[in-house]
Amino acid sequence: MNRILHGIVHGKMIELTEPHDIPDGESVQVVIRATPPARPWGEGILASAGAWADYPEMDEVMQKIQDERKLERRSQGLE
Repeated sequence: MNRILHGIVHGKMIELTEPHDIPDGESVQVVIRATPPARPWGEGILASAGAWADYPEMDEVMQKIQDERKLERRSQGLE
């Protein structure tokens, strides 16, 4: 029986990510072929870059968020 199963490598172990009917202890042959990520790393952030370009209030919003985070850290004694 030839079938393609997908999994994730953890050190020397491969965790299968889908159901199978292979009995425990069964001998199998494994052919490793790395699957590329859905999109290259960083492509998502590049695609969203400039999304707020037409929102002039964004600098003010981000400053408010930063100020609130500073206050929160101070109240928690982290700063």
